[in-house]
Amino acid sequence: MARARIILVDDHPLILAGLKMLLQDDVTLEVVGQASDGQSALRLAAELDPDVMVLDLSLPRISGVCVAQTLRTQCPTCKVLVLSVHDDRAYLLRLLELGVSGYVLKRSAPEQLITAIRAIAAGGVYLDPEVAGMAISREIDPKSGRNARQTAELSAREMDVLRLAAAGYSNKELSSRLQIAVKTIETYKTRAMEKLGLDTRAQLVRYALVKGWLSSL
Repeated sequence: MARARIILVDDHPLILAGLKMLLQDDVTLEVVGQASDGQSALRLAAELDPDVMVLDLSLPRISGVCVAQTLRTQCPTCKVLVLSVHDDRAYLLRLLELGVSGYVLKRSAPEQLITAIRAIAAGGVYLDPEVAGMAISREIDPKSGRNARQTAELSAREMDVLRLAAAGYSNKELSSRLQIAVKTIETYKTRAMEKLGLDTRAQLVRYALVKGWLSSL
């Protein structure tokens, strides 16, 4: 099995060194690059095409939020795991909208970071237990009271598309993985989101977390 290729991004040299030391002995992971600012992070992602970027939000030159946003188009196959001191709900929901696949607090246990990277590299979503409740609270909106019945209304293909979309896969990646046209993917996604009364990716991720869709990818 190929090792997941990781880029580490943080503006503190000691944190970068500590992260690399933490990951270097794990046979399932490989650190292929390090960056201390947002511009360097984007350049490395374009050059190395990593599986996962572990990204701090507070970066010089280009913020971590802008890096995450740019990666969606520049390097869509790279999954983003945010490693941050912030436990703010607005931050979290904004990043979920931008397509990040994980969020871990810097104060969490080191083992949690490794678990998160593995989950994301495998195509899942991982939220630090301390912030997961923020994503799930006010689960979708008042329309979410129909959740149990709504899930039954989805076709198997619609559910496949939404589960993978919640995990951060682009329409192009979904097309390749499910062997159906991009236009058809868009139709399935739009129809399924309408059935569930969801408008944004953050709502979709919250719904998927509640339903347990993301733990079995």
